[in-house]
Amino acid sequence: MKRRCAWANGDRAMLRYHDEEWGVPVHGDRRLFELLILEAAQAGLSWATILRKRAAYRRAFDGFEPARVARFGAPRIRRLLGDAGIVRNRAKIEAAVGNARAVLAVRREHGTFDAWLWRSVAGAPRQSTWTSWREVPAETDLSRALSRDLKAHGFTFVGPTICYAFMQATGMVNDHTTDCFRWREVRRLARSDR
Repeated sequence: MKRRCAWANGDRAMLRYHDEEWGVPVHGDRRLFELLILEAAQAGLSWATILRKRAAYRRAFDGFEPARVARFGAPRIRRLLGDAGIVRNRAKIEAAVGNARAVLAVRREHGTFDAWLWRSVAGAPRQSTWTSWREVPAETDLSRALSRDLKAHGFTFVGPTICYAFMQATGMVNDHTTDCFRWREVRRLARSDR
């Protein structure tokens, strides 16, 4: 039986997410925008809840294409508030639309959202060596700095804890515990990503 991080419970979707996605370096503006929005949506909820709603989010937010989401106006936001497939929280929905606009502004200023985000870790994933899930912090100096940068560029719902979860999800940090079978695999992926 494979050893996994303690948070990866028996739920099939959570196991698949842990085994295939979490901690793997992610690139591409659309994919990074998706994970930023999903991490913000998760605030106060379980990640399992958001995973169950992921397909509905992709449909509701036009495949997370920032240019499309940035054009969502009040009528579209009202429709989203009635969509039972997503978290119907006005602040989170409005943040997603505002964050799409912020992604476009970052692109105009820096070329790509991807390159701008990854500079926060000097372009290479940080490799942790936690032996227990209890050691993994909820936020770090890096996530606090990323949060400040994002907020300075007009992003909302991007506190240090959300930013750290985002950094873990996108492979900016490898926080698999050392006893997890994915720890070594993700380290190798990070090296081949350069």
